[in-house]
Amino acid sequence: MATPTLDKFLGEIGRLMRKKDGAQMQNYLLYEPPWPPLYEQMISELRQTYPEFNKAPLEQKCTEALPADEDDGQGSSFSAFIAFLHRYFAFIRDVDVGQLVETHDKLKSLLSSSSQALSQGSGLIILPTIISISRVLARLAIGLDKRPDLVANLTRREATIGGDEAEDRITLAEGSANLIRENFKKCASERSGNPSGVDNAGRPEGRRIGIYLMANVCLKLFFHCRKLRSAEQIFAIIYQQSPPLRLYPAAQRVTFFYYLGRYHFANNHFFRAQLALQVAYDQCHQKALKQRRLILIYLIAANLILGRFPSQSLYQHVAAQGFASHFQPICRAITKGDIASFRTLTDINNKFSAWFLHWRILLQISNRCEVLIWRSLARRTFLIAGNEGDIASKRAPTLDLQDLLILATFLKKRGLVIKPKSVDTNSFFLPTPANTPPAEKKQLIDSYVDPDLVGCEEPSDPDLPTMETVEAMIASLVAQEFLHGFVSHGQKRFAITGAKTVSPVQVGFPNVWRTISAKSDIEVPGWVTKDRRAGGTVIHMSGARAAGS
Repeated sequence: MATPTLDKFLGEIGRLMRKKDGAQMQNYLLYEPPWPPLYEQMISELRQTYPEFNKAPLEQKCTEALPADEDDGQGSSFSAFIAFLHRYFAFIRDVDVGQLVETHDKLKSLLSSSSQALSQGSGLIILPTIISISRVLARLAIGLDKRPDLVANLTRREATIGGDEAEDRITLAEGSANLIRENFKKCASERSGNPSGVDNAGRPEGRRIGIYLMANVCLKLFFHCRKLRSAEQIFAIIYQQSPPLRLYPAAQRVTFFYYLGRYHFANNHFFRAQLALQVAYDQCHQKALKQRRLILIYLIAANLILGRFPSQSLYQHVAAQGFASHFQPICRAITKGDIASFRTLTDINNKFSAWFLHWRILLQISNRCEVLIWRSLARRTFLIAGNEGDIASKRAPTLDLQDLLILATFLKKRGLVIKPKSVDTNSFFLPTPANTPPAEKKQLIDSYVDPDLVGCEEPSDPDLPTMETVEAMIASLVAQEFLHGFVSHGQKRFAITGAKTVSPVQVGFPNVWRTISAKSDIEVPGWVTKDRRAGGTVIHMSGARAAGS
């Protein structure tokens, strides 16, 4: 049967290959319905002349239209591209978008066939198409990952490291990210052209133009399935092999800075996180409100932990609408040293906790801001009952730790909330007959005690601070340089040093943000600011220390 539409299409593809027009090639290789009329006609010809069970003639058709042994101009052949083209025709012929799981598998297979073509000289021509397919695959994988009913029978398990019998489930999103990562590596490992990866016009050369496009798709998937280790590999490869980030378009830079900031935030490197997120927010387009809002959530959280609070003018930004009701009460509690209010605001039962948990910032704020609460409480205690010392008699300003203990205990008691008795999770697996009355079932569950805890006594008194707790906290604040002085364990006092010419409050309780920023390195691992092929050193992110720790 004659296939005039298919023949014409193959002729155009051959012309684009010889012309090396990757952008136009992407426009020709459509893979998402609805199809234009000419593509509908071509698909009809494929189904009638080259059905699924008869693969050889279609391969021969592609080979005749674009000979596999023809040189692509860089010493390579078009054989890998022809294999990809054959898989493309099979995809548009057989795809049924109503079957999402099958569509995902076919799209993944199509992307897999492109890897070999990307390694050859035709890689730069097919790169825009590969990036486009990767984005669609990522979107589909994330959508399916949110539909466990559709993928229940497709979970795959692999043995964990060390030969343990336990198995680790690899989701569709992670599997797709691993495939896309292979193409990302091919872009990053480009060896043609200038060793620096930059041409004479100051632009990324060869397949390097796709480094951040591919990386951003991978990072989107890895963050979705919470695989920070895999994300770290992306950042490490870029840090070692990529041209400077400033050479890439703003959209790519902003997206990469966003994920880089989130990575450092998740690893408790909050100063580095705010550096990356601040650049992302500054360079993000004013009209991209959704993206600016996402960046701002983590930027505010990172700065909050570093002791720098949002201003009222920031809350007035369109991208920050509603943020004041979430963050401002926490900032107020930290400023006042109000332990009770802070723990209520960061409690899992607080009305805003679901929002903080959704963005994965609740635990960082509740844990890391505790030290800021104690610093503010110590400062307020000193203002109320502290001894400002005497320069003439050389007596240093001091704070009685007993006063701090009294105030901390008062606030802790005020914040105590009577909570219902917790139920051991094992109690939910107790064998209870289906017809058990609710009251009897509740009594059985409430009375359950784990065998490992039989005979243990439950604490009757609330967990109130002690003098040891106060001393340890003040010593920790001194070590982190949030307080300037020393602790006298014998006299149970904190003495401020260096207050001869300035206010004891000013010297004894230095600004947290200035303290952290003064001793933090402004270099952010993963952010390439200069050509590392010219002899720069590589810093490994795994050994980085959190700010203030």
